[in-house]
Amino acid sequence: MGEPHDADRRRVHGRRKGHRLRAGQARLVSELLPSLRVPVGSNNASEGPGDPAKLFAPPVEKVWLEIGFGGGEHLFEQARANPTCGFIGCEPFVNGVAKLLSLVSEAGLHNVRIHDDDARRLLEALPDGCIDRVFILYPDPWPKTRHNKRRFINGDNLDQLARVMAPNAELRFASDIAEYVRWTLGHMRRHGAFAWQALGPQDWRRRPADWPATRYEAKALEAGRVPAYLSFQRVP
Repeated sequence: MGEPHDADRRRVHGRRKGHRLRAGQARLVSELLPSLRVPVGSNNASEGPGDPAKLFAPPVEKVWLEIGFGGGEHLFEQARANPTCGFIGCEPFVNGVAKLLSLVSEAGLHNVRIHDDDARRLLEALPDGCIDRVFILYPDPWPKTRHNKRRFINGDNLDQLARVMAPNAELRFASDIAEYVRWTLGHMRRHGAFAWQALGPQDWRRRPADWPATRYEAKALEAGRVPAYLSFQRVP
């Protein structure tokens, strides 16, 4: 699958395809995904989804966005626990999309929509102040120094996030890579549009009760790495 519309950009996500999908998963990608896909045209903003709350029926009170949902466990649990919120998940990895589709289909959820492409295209297409919460959980750390510039947390993306987030909206970030945590704190605090919501010096070690665990977190703990949980508020 090519990326002609992103040819002039640095890639911030990993691979798009993994192992061959099972027949049921392939059917969901073919038949269910088109009805859940967020409309983003080639001209981004001019062909975007408009008010994202209108993507959902029945109507929703808030719209939450997860960038890079992996296998979809966190997004699914949040959507099931918060039926009055609409959830948009961004994930270019087709196998992860298929897993989320399976969960959504089995549970009969109506408050999930999917952008199966580069999250930056969706951010550019969204109107100002329309997102009430953002999740960026265990993003690819691009650990090699020469690849650090591919990390999703950077000035340009923070500008877009600040634009689409409503006043006082929350951004939640998690990583088990200490250097990326320091990188994120530095970028967020320098940006000026986000206030770190730390309650104490060890607050970053505690995962909030309403923050479902993911398989990435489990892998990190098994490997002896300590995840960090950061919360930021969009400064009005």
